[in-house]
Amino acid sequence: MSIEAVLNRIDENLPAATERLMTLLRIPSISTDPAYKADCEKAADWLVAELTDLGFKAEKRPAPGHPFVVARHEGPGPNLLFYGHYDVQPVDPLTLWDRPPFEPAIEQTANGEVIRGRGSSDDKGQLMTFLEACRAWKEVNGTLPGNLTIFFEGEEESGSPSLIPFMHANHDELACDLALICDTSMVSPGVPSIAGQLRGMLKEEFTLHGPRIDLHSGHYGGPALNPLRELSKIIASFHDDTGRVAIEGFYDGVHEVTAEQKRQWANCGFDEKAYLGHAGMTVAHGEQGYSALEQQWARPTLEINGLWGGYQGTGSKTVIPAEAHVKITCRLVGDMDPADLRRKLRAHVEARLPVDARVSWDTDLDGAPAAVMDTSRPEYEAARQALSDEWNREAVIVGMGGSIPIAYYFKSILGMDALLVGYANDDDAIHSPNEKYDVKSFHKGARSWARILDRIAG
Repeated sequence: MSIEAVLNRIDENLPAATERLMTLLRIPSISTDPAYKADCEKAADWLVAELTDLGFKAEKRPAPGHPFVVARHEGPGPNLLFYGHYDVQPVDPLTLWDRPPFEPAIEQTANGEVIRGRGSSDDKGQLMTFLEACRAWKEVNGTLPGNLTIFFEGEEESGSPSLIPFMHANHDELACDLALICDTSMVSPGVPSIAGQLRGMLKEEFTLHGPRIDLHSGHYGGPALNPLRELSKIIASFHDDTGRVAIEGFYDGVHEVTAEQKRQWANCGFDEKAYLGHAGMTVAHGEQGYSALEQQWARPTLEINGLWGGYQGTGSKTVIPAEAHVKITCRLVGDMDPADLRRKLRAHVEARLPVDARVSWDTDLDGAPAAVMDTSRPEYEAARQALSDEWNREAVIVGMGGSIPIAYYFKSILGMDALLVGYANDDDAIHSPNEKYDVKSFHKGARSWARILDRIAG
């Protein structure tokens, strides 16, 4: 077996591979809109046919929403699971698209050729990089690479309501040595990136109640408790003057960034000034003593997402409101426990309630811990070396400020780490009009997976 022969075949296959991707992109598999249910079925059927043609034993599995696609190939080596999703976001507002979103085309831009169309980057283009690597591998070697399970979802863009029950029901079939996920991006253009940690999430919402009813501010202004004023005091108490969260025990379970992580992050091509400038800022406003990357990837946060109360209409209404409301989210890192943090946050608020005030909490909000991968496993270094070889620069193990729930579910339900490698760029406009995927990302993504499989599946 020669990896060079596989890479050459991927190069030769690029025109046909691109057309296969175009065929999948033409299917409007919008999962959140019931009007596209038949199209989601069509996309799943198309993938089953492609996987069967490649030599997998592939099936479409029913779900309350849209079907899963599960495929299997038994072979030597570790049992690897590749995950992707075939559903896409809605296309509204349609008027902002330069071309019909489900009529994909290759366009020439200042930075090279791109594949334009809904789902090109998130996640059909990324998903197909792995299938094209498998195709070239089989054409050269007569068999697929190693011991592979394919797991495609059709509800990722609509909250994955069927995912957890399906994973529990099919635990033994899906549990593998390692998951491979291609639904992420490169930290900078041309910088191959492996996501080793993703922040978790805690959601909270509460109402601060004061007077029995809204009060006339002329009659009660002065003696009345004003919930908005008291809520503002509580919100101000969440952070100190350095940007550090001031809730007792908030940082329990947080780990400092290692020297090796800092070295890789410093060499990842991230431009902090440009990153901040894109959002209209000149300096990072988070926790002092940490770079913008550290604040985004490795530090927890408490953010006020919504704040309201009293009169919201046009003009003035001299009222002291009976209640005030706030929505909060916390991003979690390391070993932070969302249930424990919820107790600490509520205790912090309730300890600061004045006389005659009470608080009620939304009890339907969820929380999930961070997903932290064991990047000391040899597969991570093997993948890093494979990516470095393909992209001709050092690949980096990065963090992610957001959350990818499937990575946490793989760990909590199936007990396996995930190797998250994606080839998207930040300007791909995923979820937005004019979504695109660089032809270079599609081409080198397939080559990258072939190199990774060569190193870890043999």
